[in-house]
Amino acid sequence: MKLYDYVRSSAAYRVRIALNLKGLAYEASPVSLLDGAQGSNDYRALNPTCLVPSLDTGEGVLGQSLAIIEYLDERYPEPALLPGSPFERARIRSLAQQVACDIHPLNNLRVLKYLTGELGISEAQKTSWYHHWLQQGLAPLEQQLSGSDTPFCCGDTPGLADICLIPQLYNAHRFKLDMTPYPRLTAIEQACNRLEAFHRAHPDQQ
Repeated sequence: MKLYDYVRSSAAYRVRIALNLKGLAYEASPVSLLDGAQGSNDYRALNPTCLVPSLDTGEGVLGQSLAIIEYLDERYPEPALLPGSPFERARIRSLAQQVACDIHPLNNLRVLKYLTGELGISEAQKTSWYHHWLQQGLAPLEQQLSGSDTPFCCGDTPGLADICLIPQLYNAHRFKLDMTPYPRLTAIEQACNRLEAFHRAHPDQQ
């Protein structure tokens, strides 16, 4: 498999974690979002959305990190990233989508570039925007997860919710968000980052 990847893309980071948890070998092909490589004719032909990640599975090319991760979970069932009953799997998806669909789209690179470019807001205003939407998203996650003392979001092994949470918390640290209000999320982050699959997926390791 070949992963078209950008080192600090939250979505690509998710897929790297999933591939590592599954123990799957892959070839990484960097696509620099800062240089605009995602808009090149070659990459546009591969993925017309001009977004990362894309995964060439050997069966075809997939975009969208959650779809890629669910493909990997169905194609390579162990260890399961969506374990449990239908309700439990739906809850994991719900937590994952709170990050991937509610927080991340408001704070990804193309949105931030539009804010500072076309709309001309200052770096301080950009950071305020970033912090606002992180706080709006992380507070309910903290509330939802605080009732459990398991090491990970939904049990004793990491799954799809953890895969989505950890890249978002990496970005929270990059933008110097005060994490004091989120002790449960911080504990989950620490548990995940002790695992080799998460460590090897970290942007600093690419």
